[in-house]
Formats: sequence, C-alpha cells, structure tokens
Amino acid sequence: MKNKILGSRVDPISYTQTVQHVVAWAQKHESRYVCVANVHMLMEAHDSPEFQRVVNDADLVTPDGMPLVWMLRRLGYSQQERVYGPDLTLKLIDAVATQDIGVGFYGGTTETLAQLTTSFKERYPNLKIKYSYSPPFRQLTSEEDESVILAVNASEVEILFIGLGCPKQEHWMAAHKGRIQAVMLGVGVAFDFHAGNKQQAPLWMQRSGLEWLFRFLQEPSRLWRRYLYQNPRFMVLALMQLFGFRKSL
Repeated sequence: MKNKILGSRVDPISYTQTVQHVVAWAQKHESRYVCVANVHMLMEAHDSPEFQRVVNDADLVTPDGMPLVWMLRRLGYSQQERVYGPDLTLKLIDAVATQDIGVGFYGGTTETLAQLTTSFKERYPNLKIKYSYSPPFRQLTSEEDESVILAVNASEVEILFIGLGCPKQEHWMAAHKGRIQAVMLGVGVAFDFHAGNKQQAPLWMQRSGLEWLFRFLQEPSRLWRRYLYQNPRFMVLALMQLFGFRKSL
C-alpha cells in the first residue's frame, strides 16, 4: 500500500469525505473508530507493533499532521489536504447539529467537559449532546468499564469524541469497537482547544508545519520528548522510506 508511512496506514481522504463516512456510519448506528494521525502517533506505532495494529485496523486514519500530508503528496496523492482533529470536530458537529444525530464526549477533566459542552451548546443550540464523562486518570476496573459501555449505549449517542490523548485513546477505541454502538473519534487536544483551555497555533504556523513549536513553547516540560526526540527520528525514517532505504510496509 503506497499510503503507508513507516508501516502505518494513513488514508488519502478529505474533510468532506471523512464527514460523509462518519455521518453515514452514525445514521446506521455502526460501531467504528477513526484515528487522527500525526507524527507522534506514527512514531508510537513505529515503536510498538501492537499499537501499529490498532492504527492499521481503524476504519479511517486521517492525516492530521502536515508532515504526513507532505509524505502522502510525495507518495502520489498530490492533492492531499490536512484533516486536522480540532477542525474535523467542528465540521462534524456542524454537519449533525440540525440532524437527529447525537454526540458525546469521553475524556478530559470535568471542568474541561463543562466548558466544552457549554461552548458547543451556545454555538449550536440544536446540537444533541447526549453524553459526557470525565474518566479518572487511571485504568478503569472491569466493572467501571462495563458501566461506561452501558451508559454510552443507553444514551443512544451516535458519534463519540474521545479526548484521552495518544496512544491511550486509540487503544480505548480499538478495545471498545463492537461494544460501543457509536462512531468513535480520537481527537485528543481538541477538547482543550474548543473549551478555551489551550490556545491553537496561528494558521500560518499550522500550514507551515510549525504547530509543534507553538505547542512545545507552551508546554516544554510535557512535550519535549515528543517533539525534540520523536520529530527528528520521524524525519530520518521518512526520508529513508522516500529514498527506498526502507520499506513502507
């Protein structure tokens, strides 16, 4: 597959196509999951065959990071655009706000979820928010997990946004496919952005692939390894793939 980057599948897909797929699945109450991939995710997958299977088994893997967009373009998808998690969240909510499709939010802090849902209700008065839950910052017991599954399914939510961060949210979605009857999307920091807790990089930095620098300067102690260690590794490995020194599979 020429749309594999460092062994991980990244789908050559647009915002419009992604929204169409998710809405169609939601209308049929199908259990699906969507990964929103960036360099961090692909490096986590590169280092963990188990996690790479989680990514490759997803129903969709969108190119969230600009380096992945550039790689897809070099691999033959010349018109590839970025499908960025925070913007995809808004486009999906905009698409379903006037439909009989309910959304839910799993992850983040209680305060973040309260701010997030308030913001969306103000912006989309007809949006059906059927579920929100801030899980504890630890692994749930089997009884707690079963309670979450029952609550999500009882709410009849059709689209469930997951904000647990990578790779936790992807593992969670994979483990709950077939158990939670909703389309699950791992959108990570989108919760904080739309709740107003964190500032997004200026558009010019996003388009030029410098969003990582903006985020690193905001949270250097938390993000230094992700950006200062993983980003250079990705660049080397991606160049090796492009020049044929390593297989993409």
